Amino acid sequence: MKIFIYFALLLTFLNCVSNQSKLEVYDFQGIKHFLYQSDEKVYVVNFWATWCAPCVKELPYFEQLQENYKTNIEVLLISLDFPNQLESKLKPFLEKKQIKSKVIVLDDVDMNAWIPKIDSNWDGAIPVTLIYNSKKRQFYAQSFTYDQLQDEVQKFLN
Repeated sequence: MKIFIYFALLLTFLNCVSNQSKLEVYDFQGIKHFLYQSDEKVYVVNFWATWCAPCVKELPYFEQLQENYKTNIEVLLISLDFPNQLESKLKPFLEKKQIKSKVIVLDDVDMNAWIPKIDSNWDGAIPVTLIYNSKKRQFYAQSFTYDQLQDEVQKFLN
């Protein structure tokens, strides 16, 4: 029995490490398809960075949301971390926090061009979250508690 538990823990750890060791890096053109899915799921897209304290504070809420609504919701965490710090900061952070949601990196220096394409009212500050489904979209320039996040997502599920 102990061997089984150790083996299961090892597989879980290796899965977390391998999922985040293959970080996908895109420019804005590359992330556009993540922002416009048209199936029946609700998409929760959070823009964040490891150097943003409010972002880091709310990350567990997105993880909990993904865990609690596996079949109805897809959480995507778009990191705005500096490209030269992916190996030294982002990957170790994801491994330490055991982030299981999909994480991609947005590496596009032309912020003035792509920020208004996410939302015309976005001033560029993070964290921000986009929640959408095939029928509606809502942009949130705020931090969330779990209850606030869940309440907003429920509006898309009903």
